[in-house]
Parts: sequence; C-alpha cells; structure tokens
Amino acid sequence: MRVVLAEDLFLLRDGLVRLLESYDFEVVAAVDNGPALLQALIEHRPDVAVVDVRLPPTFTDEGLQAALEARRQVPGLPVLVLSQYVEQLYARELLADGSGGIGYLLKDRVFEPGQFIDAVRRVAGGGTAMDPDVVARLFAKDTHRSGPMARLTPREREVLALMAEGRSNAAIAQRLVITERAVIKHTSNMFAKLDLSPSDDDNRRVLAVLAYLR
Repeated sequence: MRVVLAEDLFLLRDGLVRLLESYDFEVVAAVDNGPALLQALIEHRPDVAVVDVRLPPTFTDEGLQAALEARRQVPGLPVLVLSQYVEQLYARELLADGSGGIGYLLKDRVFEPGQFIDAVRRVAGGGTAMDPDVVARLFAKDTHRSGPMARLTPREREVLALMAEGRSNAAIAQRLVITERAVIKHTSNMFAKLDLSPSDDDNRRVLAVLAYLR
C-alpha cells in the first residue's frame, strides 16, 4: 500500500516512515511543507495520505488545504489528518465533501502503533477513522439539531459516535455492554431514520457517520 506522508518535524516524520514501513506500507514520498505535499499527492496518487494539519510556510492549515485541493483534483483520495489539538473547524472542513476515505487523529495516537496503523488502513479502504476526542467534541449535545438527526434516540447516538471511531459491531457491543444483535438493530433503525437506502453496510456506516459529523 502506497503512502504519501507530510510532517514538518524531522524526527517524527522519520519515525512515521519507519513505523509505516514496518507494517509493509511503501512510503513513496515524505515531505515537510504544503506545496510539496500537493505536488506529491497529484504526482503519486497514493493509496492513502497521512498529513499534518499545520505545515510550513505559515504553520496554519497548509497540510489540510493541500489535502483538500488534492481531493478536488483526485476525487476520493484517502486522507488521514494528524493534529496536535482538537480543531473542530478543520475536522468539519475535512468532512464537508461528504465522501469516505477520511480520518482525523490527534498526534498522541501515533504513539499507539496498533491504533494508528488500523486508522491508516481503514481510511485507505474508504472508511472513516475519527479520534475519540474529536468525536466527543463534534458529538457534543446540540439542542438545535433538526431533521433526520433529531430522530435518533440517545442510544442510537452512542452507537453512531462509536461507529465514527471506526469500531466494529462487536466492539460497540462490548463498549456499551449490550449484545451484538442489539447493535445491529440500533444501526438498522439509524439507517432508516437517516434515510439511507439499502446498500453495502460498510458504505452506509460511512454515510451515517458523515451525516452526523457534518
């Protein structure tokens, strides 16, 4: 699986390259600034991009903007964004186009290799991988929600929040201390309430998550 990596700190960038390669990823480019990232993404069209939000020259949101521009030029290009902090505006901007193959992780997760690699693979496969802390912020109680989302029960919202983290039905059942059959029932009800017509379940999971996070 081919990866383009963007991280301005040399030691972290080198560490990520080594980590990815140890799990049989091929890092086709490792860059340290926004313009180089955009060029690498367009040139290599990798299976997944792992991108720091803040890159030179201004250290604001060059990484995110380069990734978004690359997705405009290469629709569906999988992007996993890394950030030092929970930045809701950046997370929502990443999710705005309504397609899968996206993720947002805090950099602390990099030090949990299993979780990080699982997120890279999930995003490369067209799924979503949202950091639990990011999800918690975006899923904060919002009394002004309306439309299909307002139809969800508190339990269905819990299931959807865990789904956004990329958890399987079995993992959701374990976390909520309910049966897997109950999780399946909640997800089916959720899909119906969100007007998601029958299709591949993995695709509907992505659409449900994106509908909420937007």
